[in-house]
Amino acid sequence: MNIVNLICAILLPPLGAFLQVGTTKHLVLNIILTFLGWLPGIAHAVWLVVTKQKG
Repeated sequence: MNIVNLICAILLPPLGAFLQVGTTKHLVLNIILTFLGWLPGIAHAVWLVVTKQKG
């Protein structure tokens, strides 16, 4: 787990998701979740970082 990605996932969820998976469906989903509510976006981004999802 990269600590920089985790911090970005908490502060700016789409940035954290982008750094972890790049421009994929996970990034689009994270942007939607962040617009619907900050906490769902954070939860998804942290999940991507912790489970080490790649592209």
